[in-house]
Amino acid sequence: MEDIAEDAVLVAGAGISGIACARALVDAGVPVVVVDRGYRVGGRMASKRVDDRPVDLGAAYFTVPDDDPAFAAVVESWRAAGLAREWTRRFHATSADGLEPKDGPVRWSAPGALRSLVEQLAEGLDVRRGAVAAVSAGPSGVRVGGATVRAVVLAMPDAQAVRLLDDSLADVAARLDREWEPVLALVASWDRSTWEVDGVFVNDSEVLSFVADDGRRRGDGAPVLVAHSTPDFARRHLEDPDAAGPEMVAALRAVLDLPEPASSLVKRWGLARPTGERDEAYLLDDRSIGVCGDGWGPTPRVATAWRSGHELGAALARTL
Repeated sequence: MEDIAEDAVLVAGAGISGIACARALVDAGVPVVVVDRGYRVGGRMASKRVDDRPVDLGAAYFTVPDDDPAFAAVVESWRAAGLAREWTRRFHATSADGLEPKDGPVRWSAPGALRSLVEQLAEGLDVRRGAVAAVSAGPSGVRVGGATVRAVVLAMPDAQAVRLLDDSLADVAARLDREWEPVLALVASWDRSTWEVDGVFVNDSEVLSFVADDGRRRGDGAPVLVAHSTPDFARRHLEDPDAAGPEMVAALRAVLDLPEPASSLVKRWGLARPTGERDEAYLLDDRSIGVCGDGWGPTPRVATAWRSGHELGAALARTL
């Protein structure tokens, strides 16, 4: 971190909230460096190449709230560029009578996977691969490792942010008390599709909570399903997620009456989604320590994460 200028803001975390925060700061003329442990931006809007195509492993889709014109404008720019598409209003839900259709808001997806949307927002930003070891505050300002910076933004779940704050920021750590649930994501592929659903909310299952047709949401028709586990099931398999694969495959086959898949893999998300609610859109301490993400705001979703980062970036720009 020693090569970061003292007048720069350091944003730790290159998911959509961190990138939205960095974008708002740069647009206001504030220099920013984004660091992330991953090889690519995206965070929980992540994808993995399976059979030479990207598959969404984290967020399944996003919606556009009626009361958020700023996010709607971003989505429109994605749509105009061919990066985002309206996917569906209709999911199904399991019941004693089988699968029942459930209409709702427009769910949006991305032909190139959701990660591509974060990559578009990150164009032109200084994004580096690396990890933040510790954040402290003292008379000389905010320090990250051996470097002094103008401000620090932690765009990550509460538990991860707390681990980075030293004793000088114990009061900030005390405000980061939202709990997060784990999820396992199963990717399963077949030679051809035998189902006619975009997505399924799985009720009364100890194993699965949601299933998405990745071919339909991407628009290429690939016979690939992504199933998300329940939090309790994930907790039992966090140490060895691959061992959960057979049970998740069996549950998925039962939901949609499927044959054995040609291939499958499991991705672990230890901190997948926050529980409870929080009214504040972000945290900003008077020592220029900020925290943002989908854990800020009443409902954890992509729009919440973007708004949290964007509004924190705008607030920081006004104070610096």
